[in-house]
Amino acid sequence: MKIYETTLVFRRDLTPQQVEDLAKKYEKLLTDKSGKLHKIENWGLVPLAYPIKKNTKAYYVMLETETSTESLNETHRLLGLDESVLRFLSVKLETPSDKPSPMMKRLKEQGVRKHA
Repeated sequence: MKIYETTLVFRRDLTPQQVEDLAKKYEKLLTDKSGKLHKIENWGLVPLAYPIKKNTKAYYVMLETETSTESLNETHRLLGLDESVLRFLSVKLETPSDKPSPMMKRLKEQGVRKHA
């Protein structure tokens, strides 16, 4: 089994609960055949660098999983068919990360600055 970081970009018009449910659905697909979830991060509603299908903001979710190639390929196939998913990307990692992603660190810093 290999370790992958999969980033999912969902449409803006979904509710946070729908985004969470979709993330759980794809997590289950990735971990079905004795796979393992290492980390899940919900980055929330983030502005896009450029419009995608007339969306200027989107929900981002990052999953770090240990999964088989077959499960990853099937998940990619289903992600391509799902109209709620604007984009997705999976990157192979050497080792699982126990630290928050750079994006999560940046979002936390911005949240602190907003309230300060």
